[in-house]
Amino acid sequence: MTETDALYAVSPLDGRYSGRTAPLSPYTSEAALMRARVRVEVEYLIALADLEATPLEIDLEEREHLRGLYKHFAEEDAQLVKKLETEGHAEFDATNHDVKAVEYFIRHNLGDESDASAWIHFGLTSEDVNNLAHRLLVRDAVSEVLLPELYELQDTLADMAREHRDLPMLARTHGQPATPTTFGKELAVYASRLGRATGRIKTAADDLRGKLGGASGTYAAHVAAYPDVDWQAFAESFITEGLSLEFEPLTTQVNPCDDLAAVFDAFRGANDVLLDLDLDMWLYVSDRYLGQEAVEGETGSSTMPHKVNPIDFENSEGNLSKANSDLTFLADYVTTSRLQRDLSDSTVKRNIGSAFAHCLIGYTKAATGLSKVVPNEHVMRDDLESTPVIIGEAVQTILRREGQEDAYEQVKALTRGKSVTLADFRELFDDLEVDESVREELRELTPTGYTGVADELVDDA
Repeated sequence: MTETDALYAVSPLDGRYSGRTAPLSPYTSEAALMRARVRVEVEYLIALADLEATPLEIDLEEREHLRGLYKHFAEEDAQLVKKLETEGHAEFDATNHDVKAVEYFIRHNLGDESDASAWIHFGLTSEDVNNLAHRLLVRDAVSEVLLPELYELQDTLADMAREHRDLPMLARTHGQPATPTTFGKELAVYASRLGRATGRIKTAADDLRGKLGGASGTYAAHVAAYPDVDWQAFAESFITEGLSLEFEPLTTQVNPCDDLAAVFDAFRGANDVLLDLDLDMWLYVSDRYLGQEAVEGETGSSTMPHKVNPIDFENSEGNLSKANSDLTFLADYVTTSRLQRDLSDSTVKRNIGSAFAHCLIGYTKAATGLSKVVPNEHVMRDDLESTPVIIGEAVQTILRREGQEDAYEQVKALTRGKSVTLADFRELFDDLEVDESVREELRELTPTGYTGVADELVDDA
């Protein structure tokens, strides 16, 4: 796509963000779907030739030629498939059917002299081809593009967590000052959550399931032609060994899309983790806990020259929210079909690429945002030291240890809703009936030192 084309694109995915979404094109574009269909049809044709019951024979040279049709599928091939569908070509009339156009594309490339032409798409319905093609594309888009981006994000978060494991920071629960943490430990939480989320994605993608059961899932056409062949075993072998997908034995004409829905739901889970991260990073920037490296020549505001805005986290938030909306719709929609088949899912599945593209933009923008932020250590420490009330939890817990039943009430009376200094705490300590060693223990409490084992928890990320 040229720069001018991008300016006139209907969707920002192919316009403004085309550079960021380009890695998905080999897996989610129309041409990619054509190529995947050619792959399924070719490999199925070769599998039929390997079946003893059929008279079909395909020698090594012809096999290599056939496999070259999808391995070297080029722009002109995609254009020819589209022409066969919409206009017709050579002896073929326009099909107005995208899968039939693929069949004619293979026949055209084989030539009339090949005995294999009559066996292309033998006993199949379009959904046999489409369900396998879509799953091959989804599997590879996940493994080759989306998961690597998530793994890189997880590594970035883990590295930042280790780097800042000891940096104390005021925590906020309900938006109010709470027991201190470390910046590193908070990033480690996200690294850990994202690790689990990517595991769920990989598990779901590894369980994508294919079918080859014909027009209503009964293998009727196959059995009519060759009743003595175990077509279920043939289909399972073709799908699991030939295409490295799992096998779905019980279907209507449509492959139940519970497996695709599981992939979409798993991505929603990962996106929710990153949405949470985006929001927290935005708030940390707002509180000046994080500074941002200014990009030379970049404009933050059209009227306020000083602005360095957290635009990458905001952009990530917007795209991940859009992705989750699309993924929810896809997961809900593709798992239903009227009776044995309706075609409404066909157009919906063409939007899988859009959902994945919004995911990809969200991931890359979050990564860019993280690369720009720098902790403002002095701001974090000043905020902690100016909020000594947060040691109240430690004080009442130590006093409980010493058997003081009203420990919580004493600290509550001193601190709740009040501006308290360390000197106020020390006056309380002086009035307590405790051993001097305990009094000294209480006096040594500081906001910056009250972080528990936060630094050690980073190692669990």
